[in-house]
Amino acid sequence: MDPISDLLTRIRNSNLRQKDRLDVPMSKLKLELVRVLKDEGFIANFKSLYNGGNKRGTIRVFLKYSPAREAVIRGIQRVSKPGLRVYSSYDDVPRARGGFAVTILSTSKGVMTDRQAKEKKVGGEILCQVW
Repeated sequence: MDPISDLLTRIRNSNLRQKDRLDVPMSKLKLELVRVLKDEGFIANFKSLYNGGNKRGTIRVFLKYSPAREAVIRGIQRVSKPGLRVYSSYDDVPRARGGFAVTILSTSKGVMTDRQAKEKKVGGEILCQVW
């Protein structure tokens, strides 16, 4: 299974059940993806946890809700999939939801949003869109 899709599905399901936090297996790409979600204000915080002798740790993601207990993440969608990779140059990154969605890319300069990719003039693989 695709690990990025697994992360996004766990976030989506936890939001629907209004969980405060969730744990996902650690990888560098997932850690960077979660960092971008925190920087953009979609999640409250995250913490990387290592279990004693286990080399692989987990990422604990703390979800964010409004005071009325509505989820901040309204939708999250995987764009590039293992069977069909989607790449884009910085000036051709699609704007979703009339510009209200954030597109997250994996570039040669790291994982970043579409806005940051345009500033740095780098393209890459479109991982997901969050709104």
